[in-house]
Amino acid sequence: MTFTPELIAVLAVIGVALAFDYTNGFHDAANAIATSVSTRALTPRIALGLAAVGNFVGAHFGAGVAKTVGDNLVTLPTGVSSLGVVFAGVLGAIAWNLITWYFGLPSSSSHALFGGLVGATLLSAGGIVQWGNIGEKVLLPMVLSPIVGLTLGYLLMLAILWLFRKGQPGKLNRGFRWAQTVSAAAMSVGHGMQDAAKTMGIVVLALYTGGFQESKTHIPGWVFWTSATMLALGTYAGGWRIIRTLGRKIIDLGPPEGFAAETVASAVLYFNALVLKAPISTTHTITSAIMGVGATKRLSAVRWNVAGNIVLAWIITFPAAALIACVTYLLVRPLFG
Repeated sequence: MTFTPELIAVLAVIGVALAFDYTNGFHDAANAIATSVSTRALTPRIALGLAAVGNFVGAHFGAGVAKTVGDNLVTLPTGVSSLGVVFAGVLGAIAWNLITWYFGLPSSSSHALFGGLVGATLLSAGGIVQWGNIGEKVLLPMVLSPIVGLTLGYLLMLAILWLFRKGQPGKLNRGFRWAQTVSAAAMSVGHGMQDAAKTMGIVVLALYTGGFQESKTHIPGWVFWTSATMLALGTYAGGWRIIRTLGRKIIDLGPPEGFAAETVASAVLYFNALVLKAPISTTHTITSAIMGVGATKRLSAVRWNVAGNIVLAWIITFPAAALIACVTYLLVRPLFG
């Protein structure tokens, strides 16, 4: 095998994409397991193992999301320089993931990735941001998915409270702890559909741009397996800072509340991945579902100061990752000339 500049550039992009996949796993492990751990439905390590397996399985159903990420958000310049854009964009997303993980903020890895790609593309000669698709497939779902998660979480929890209003609390908690095993597994599969798919989209984009495949949308089998494996490994590593924020700091969750939040979030993820092919944030979806479930107790049960910090992180994720990617692109551009 001859290591041409194109091959070296493609390998570099695939390497940082898989590194992003790993950080996505430990950053977003909380999405799948925080509620189950906080309600003691599952032990932390069992929950992480379940989430890792679910992420691996879900990745194989995320082709539609991968195609959206790889083909519909930015138009790259030609040649090796385009791979420098992708390289810088993914590094921007990794940096933002690490910053928010350090502070325990459950921000969106997806929006960090999109922001990174947009920021680097804006500085490249010949790169074009498809703002219409960004608005339709990124910004609109960014606004709507938390609203849907919060509303459905509130309504499902009201239904559970009404259906089991005569039940004994001890028996109900035991029953819902068992039910949470199923809802946590569903949540982790939905996370795999969304988040491993975004890495697959980046890898396919690199292969196409570097001239190693002719299709913008074909996903080779090895891309499924490597992306799924890295996400699963990252998930099993665990992101304990964010798990504590989601599982304990927003609201004190019981098994019924945890089941309701996970069920709503996984349903929203499945619908978007399988029907709309839209890349939405698993973080936004589960966090808003938890807020909606908590609001059924009373509004003051939700720690809105913590929720406010989380929403602020949501808002600044896209531009912050874009800014980091801009700086990174200026530094790495000479390497991809």
